[in-house]
Amino acid sequence: MPDTEPLVVGRVGRPHGLRGDVTVTVLTDYPEQRFADGAEFVLGGGRRLRVVGARWHSGTLLMRFDGVLDREGAAALTGTVLTVDAADLPPPSDPDEFHDHQLVGLRAELTDGTPVGSVREVVHGPGGELLVIGRSGQSDALVPFVRQIVPTVDLAGGRVVLTPPDGLLEQE
Repeated sequence: MPDTEPLVVGRVGRPHGLRGDVTVTVLTDYPEQRFADGAEFVLGGGRRLRVVGARWHSGTLLMRFDGVLDREGAAALTGTVLTVDAADLPPPSDPDEFHDHQLVGLRAELTDGTPVGSVREVVHGPGGELLVIGRSGQSDALVPFVRQIVPTVDLAGGRVVLTPPDGLLEQE
């Protein structure tokens, strides 16, 4: 996936109050950075929204955008998806961390080079991350994204190397 793809980081909910505030469903791991004053989001048609205020209220993120001055303007944004360009994301500080968009599309292969498929998705569950490996003519494989099973992530080479335990890649 190219680094210019839009990445969804939030979704505007209902208006809050009379002065243009909206609730926002957070869809990013870094809300403090992503929703800071001055942050910009890309909407459909190239329209941009700039944050002029953000605060937490009873566990809900409330935001105000430049040019949205009343409840009617806020209501017009309900359901709007907030995206950023992948190129705007800072690189992870830990060399063993990756943004999901960096992994999606990588070839998955065994240590001997045998192709397994490609990474279709990264699922974030309570037990950790899983790579969804799409396999031609077979059901997808769910592979725990841990060093013991995925010892190599080669972004430049466009691949992940797998060392799955017996039975992990067996078709159901």
